[in-house]
Parts: sequence; structure tokens; C-alpha cells
Amino acid sequence: MVLNRESILNYMKQDSYRPLTYQELLSALEVEDESEFAALLGRMEKDGDIVVTRKHKYGVPEMMNLVRGSLQVNAKGFAFLLPDDPSQPEVFIYERDLNGAMHRDRVMVRINRRQYHAGQKPEGEVIRAIKRANHEVVGTYRKRKNISQVIPDDPRLLYPINARRSTKIKVADGQKVVVRITSWPERDKLAEGKIIEVLGSKGDPRVDIRCVVKKYGLAEDFPKKVEKEAMAIPSSVQDHEIAGRRDLRDLKTVTIDGDDAKDLDDAVSITRLDDGYRLGVHIADVSHYVREGTAIDKEAYRRGTSVYLVDRVLPMLPVQLSNGICSLNAGEDRLAMSVIMDIDSEGNIIDYEICKAVIRVDERMTYNHVNRILKEQEPELMERYREYVDMFTTMHELAAILRRRRFERGALDFEFPETKVVVDEQGFPVAIEKRVQDVAESIIEEFMICANEVVARHCHEMQLPVLYRVHEKPDGEDLQNLLRILSLFNHRINDKEITPQVLQQVLNDVKGKPEQRIVSTMILRSLKHARYSPVPLGHYGLASPYYLHFTAPIRRYPDLLVHRVLTHLLEKGSLSKKKKAEWESLMPLAGEQCTLCEMQAEEAERESVDIKAAQYMKQFLGEVFQAVISSITAFGFFVELENTVEGLVHISTLVDDYYVFDEQQMILMGKHTRKVYRIGDEVEVVLVKVNVDEAKIDFELAEQHSSNGTRQRRRH
Repeated sequence: MVLNRESILNYMKQDSYRPLTYQELLSALEVEDESEFAALLGRMEKDGDIVVTRKHKYGVPEMMNLVRGSLQVNAKGFAFLLPDDPSQPEVFIYERDLNGAMHRDRVMVRINRRQYHAGQKPEGEVIRAIKRANHEVVGTYRKRKNISQVIPDDPRLLYPINARRSTKIKVADGQKVVVRITSWPERDKLAEGKIIEVLGSKGDPRVDIRCVVKKYGLAEDFPKKVEKEAMAIPSSVQDHEIAGRRDLRDLKTVTIDGDDAKDLDDAVSITRLDDGYRLGVHIADVSHYVREGTAIDKEAYRRGTSVYLVDRVLPMLPVQLSNGICSLNAGEDRLAMSVIMDIDSEGNIIDYEICKAVIRVDERMTYNHVNRILKEQEPELMERYREYVDMFTTMHELAAILRRRRFERGALDFEFPETKVVVDEQGFPVAIEKRVQDVAESIIEEFMICANEVVARHCHEMQLPVLYRVHEKPDGEDLQNLLRILSLFNHRINDKEITPQVLQQVLNDVKGKPEQRIVSTMILRSLKHARYSPVPLGHYGLASPYYLHFTAPIRRYPDLLVHRVLTHLLEKGSLSKKKKAEWESLMPLAGEQCTLCEMQAEEAERESVDIKAAQYMKQFLGEVFQAVISSITAFGFFVELENTVEGLVHISTLVDDYYVFDEQQMILMGKHTRKVYRIGDEVEVVLVKVNVDEAKIDFELAEQHSSNGTRQRRRH
């Protein structure tokens, strides 16, 4: 037996295995190099792959009533363990059983109580932190007599941190700081730390996003070694780099992106055929420049993704690459990985080719301009881009075919508007814009999905070690809760199996109705979070058996990995056993890393929007808004304004009656008046409080607010 992490785990997971001592393992596994084996066993125990019992016997966690995973703490104190094994249920953990573990820590949990009823989560206790997540924490400095503490900005970090500061750092009470933890919390002991940076004064609009960056451990600057490597890469394509590539520079090609986009990693081309279309999706060949094992590659892996905050972009790659040689800038030769697909008039892929190419984009288009050409036939733009109008029309035709075919097979279509907060040079928000996906955005979306599916199926058929984008079927409990909520809107589903087609029919039924956004949100919340995995488990939301990310290697590391594997195959003709084994061992860890980075980026992006939205709304204190109830809780209900801003109407402000929360019907009902508030109800609210630090917005019902004699200004 070849002794590595995987082989040892496979041995211990056998039904016949019983925990063995170290000496017994040496004998059973016929270990030749004891020192190497001991080191490997130590690493596996540290990582939580295996567990050592009190009798010094080794086994896997699941054999010992233990579960390994990531901790998700709620601001109210309790937590959930998200197991590494997605087939296992989440574990509920009381605050008293956290034992010093913090939000996002990787931990080992002992199951204390199994499920007694269907839908009930098991309960557990943290017995060990495997990997700490919060080495540096952002918060507010508080000095009280002889006690100095940092109150974390993240309410999920439940307790203050006892802090000391360097004599070189001056910090005043109430300032935003970064504290590095030097001693981890325990059951009855607070964490301790050292203040390493003062971010600025509380309430400064230039400080808040810096706090978000530090809070999520996002990197702003690149290490000097990375910058040095990036600077050494030529800023233009060299003649020798073109050799052996398909020359597509004469093919009419365009990019279509947002107005302010600078990292252009996808271009498209299209040609009419006798019975269909030839679609070209040309993606920046980032793997040519970001070689495996280089400083740039290691930093890209660590970052995992580019992060798009309200007022800045934190790129995965240095700007010399992301905005320079890797960006498919119009009029310049660029290296690409091209997927050329022949598609019939029904949207079937008849033939395809994946090749390394050199392209020259003819025109840098924006969504705005393409929308105005296709929807409004704006004369000025039609004239300006006259040689491309037929091309855009053909793209529109094919995208509509692909979209129809995708929905016919059961893909889900969520029409959520995008919220964009516009800020001035000082970082102060001046507007909130709501953007809905239009024709041009839909064209690019369909073409990218099509290319990703083709590449995914190709990788699967070739048995290539890559990361797939998987979206698993929702849990039964989540679906049951969804069915209950849908029934409140008279949408009853009788199907035994809730397929994407069934859910899409509901989405179609509510289109244009007041409850559309609410129902769409409820369906989305019932679905699992998509993740990266080396196993092609399918994509539930797209109703696709094979899917991966290939089309954005400038800003997503999984795409870069796919490009790297495809490049090796195209250049060498096959993968050696050694190389295949190397990548196969890499992919599980890379999948976890990329999924984690993506989730952090999403949280940071959402928080940056929420903070700036709160800043923006503060100027409207006392004004009246039309709103829709978006969710109901035991402590009140949340409302959403037309500009997508959400806030809470606390139950304590409903002074006309005593209101009781009915969880089954998801309503608040007055005990005496029988007045009911339910999801989807339109209400008139007054903005009464804004907490920018916590990005919290509070409203009161206008009818009850005015009864207190408060003057109101109306804003619709």
C-alpha cells in the first residue's frame, strides 16, 4: 500500500476497521519509513482528518460520534456546524457549548443529541478548534478605567477582546482598530490581543470600507515578489507566443461589459450557418502568464477571487495582468482559450472545438450601448456601430434559443435587480441605483453558460482532474418550509419530487404579481449555496448535469485551474499518471479554498453595499416611504423599499395591539384586533433610525408613527 493521506483514510473508513494504536498501525500498514509516517499521522490529526482517543487509538471522526466542519455563529449566541461532508446534517450548538470557538473556525464537534423528529437538527458541543479563522479582528476601541477592550464589528464574534496597544500606536476611545489575537478564548476566558493598526474615526466615510477589507482579511496590496513577477511579464504579445495557436485575428470579435469594467476576460464572435450558428467564446489565456507554483499563482490561490466592493476592486491578479496583458482590449493582439461551437436552430450543440488561439477584439462594447441598439434602435448608435448591428441581432437570436432550451430542461430564472451604490470622491454615497438584467446582459450570460457546459462535459468525458461548479438538490427540510410559505400565497405543489421545473413554474406564475420578489427570495433561500468540487454532482439551479467555471480566469481561481489542465492536455496530448495524480490530490483542497474565498467575498461585497446604503438613507430620517413586507419574525417584520433598501419594523413599535408571531402561517396577528401583517403586504413606513456601523435601518409604520405627533415628510 502506498501510504498517503487518502490511503490511510480509506483504510480507517473500512467497516471492519477498529481504532488501532500507533504500534498496531505500523504493523497493519507495513510501514517502512516510520519517521515519514509519524509526521503524516501528526498532520492528519492536526487537520482533523483523524482523531486520537484517550487510549491513544487512531480512527476517523465519524466512527467516534464526531463531526468536522465550519462554525457559523449567530449574533444571538447559538451556532451551527456546517459539516465538511455535505451529506451530513447541520449541527445545532448552544452558546454554552462553543467552548471558546469563534465564527468561521474549523472545529471538531461531538454529537450530544441525535435527531428525535424529522427535520430536527442534531445538537453538539465543540471539543476542539482545528483551524482558527479570526487572527485579526476589526472593532471599536473602548477604554474604561484600567480595562482596554476592542468590541468586534462583526456581531457574530460574540465577546470583547482584551487589548493592549503598542507604545508606538496612539489610539483614542471610540476609534476603529485592528487587533491581532495573541490568546484564544476559552470557556470562561475572553480572547486577548494586541492593537496593530488604527483605521480612523468612527463615522468617517473613508474608513468604513477599510474596516470591511480588514474584517474579512482581504488583501489590498500585492507582495513585492508578486509585483516583481508581474512587472517582468511583457505588456504585449510576443511573436514566439503565437506559434502553434489558431490565428483568429481576422474573426470579427467584440467584448460586451459594464461601462466601468477594466478586466475584460471574455470576447464573443458569431457566424450564421445554413442551419444554425457558429458561436465563438474567447477567454483570456491567463494560464499562459500565471504559471503553476509562481508567486503570482500562490497569491491568486490565496485570494481565490476578485472582490468588488462599493468603491474599489481588490483584484485576484496584479493590475499589470488583470487590466493589461490578460485583458482583451480592443485593437490589441491577445492570447485566448477559445471554445468554438456549432449550434443548430434548436439550440443543440452539433460540434465544438477547444483551442489555444490568438485574437484581436474589434470593438469594446458596453451593455448600455448594445441594449440601446437592440431595444431602441437608437439612430446615433446604429450608425456608429453599423458593421456590428447584424452581429448583435444574430447574437440576440441565438441567446433567446439557448435561454428557451435551458428553461425547457428545468433551469431556474431569478429576476433580482442589482443594487449599486454610487459614491463621490470622498466615499460618501450620493445615489442608489437599481439595475435589472437586460437583453445584452442576457446574451453574455447565455453564451458563458453554454461555453461552461461544453467545457465541463468535455472535461468529464476526458476524465480530467478539474473543479466543477456544483449546486446540489435542496434538503427535504428546506423544501418543506418552502412549500409551507408558498401555500400562504396560494401556490400549492403536490409533486412528490420538487424539481427545478416545478419551482420555475411557480416563478412564472408570480411574474408581474406583487408577491414576485418575495416568492423568488423564498425559493432562493431554500436552495443550497453552490460550491466547487472535483466531483461533477450537477447544477440544480441550471438543471445541468455537468457544469464548471471556465469563462473568468482573471477574477476566479477555479477557472484558471481549468485552463491550466486544458492547456496541458492540448500541448502534451495527454496527462501523465504523475501529473494527473498531482492535480487530483490538489483539487479537493482547492475546491474548499475557492468556495471559502467566494463566500467571504460575497459577504464583504454585501456588507459594503449595506453600510453605504445606510449612510445614504440617513439623510431621509423622518421621511415616509412606500414599502413591501419582505419577511416576518417573532420580533417584527422587515420591509423593502423600491430602491431595494431593507429595514426592520420592530414589534415594539406596533402599539395598537399586542402582536403574536404565527410561525406556521408566517404572520403577525393582533391578539385583540386580529389585524394581520403578512409577507407581501404593502405598507407605508417612516424612517426613524439608522445605525451606519451595524448597517441597520429601522422603520415605523406611518399610521402609528403619526399618532405620536411626529412631523413627517413624504417621499415616494
